[in-house]
Amino acid sequence: MQKSVVITGSSSGIGLAAANDLLRRGYHVIAACRKPQDVERMAELGFSGVQLDLDDEQSVARAAAEILTLCDGRLYGLFNNGGFGIYGPLQLITRQQLEQQFSTNLFGTHQLTTLLLPALIASGDGRIINTSSVLGLVSTPGRGAYAASKYALEAWSDALRMELHGSGVRVSLIEPGPIASRFTDNVSQAEQDKPVKNPGIAARFTLPPEAVLPKLRHALESRRPRLRYPVTLVAHLMSVLKRLLPGRILDRILRQK
Repeated sequence: MQKSVVITGSSSGIGLAAANDLLRRGYHVIAACRKPQDVERMAELGFSGVQLDLDDEQSVARAAAEILTLCDGRLYGLFNNGGFGIYGPLQLITRQQLEQQFSTNLFGTHQLTTLLLPALIASGDGRIINTSSVLGLVSTPGRGAYAASKYALEAWSDALRMELHGSGVRVSLIEPGPIASRFTDNVSQAEQDKPVKNPGIAARFTLPPEAVLPKLRHALESRRPRLRYPVTLVAHLMSVLKRLLPGRILDRILRQK
């Protein structure tokens, strides 16, 4: 029986690379996108396109109902990949902006996952895979709002994993570092005249979206998926430094432009 996998944020970057790869591997890929034109494009590419705006409670509810119909109530995988970033000094981030950051990156993910959870449990061995970030491990100046949403996603994923123990559903986190995608182009800047940019050295360690695919395959197909999958040298390095270095020294490193 063909396994169904939902991918959010599938119109570009990691989501699109994942959708193409899993389609080639024989999965029924349900590709969720925010824009109607992207949903149509997904259908043309051979996916089951679904419109989903994670920042809209009603949109999430409609998308979940459509997904449950498309998978006939049995869902193998949910790749919570959709999200965006708001960059800028925290003192300039409004409450409304912070709420939108969390609404898209956490609240919508929570709502969608809980609505689809019965179908994941029904599959017998479902997988939930959440895209976090190196900024779910460490926070840096100008990226506090985005990092806070990813820190929260990490904690949420840990709790969900333990709560689902014994259900057959496994929960994993993918933690990318610099990935070449449209994410940076779509960042909402609090200061348009002083945008927060990645340091020049980051370009040396930036990988294409396809770098995530081996981690995603393992999380989906291994009998013992890992709890966390760092991607890129930066993510591996930061996960080690956070454990080893005193906080003040790590601060000094992360403050560098």
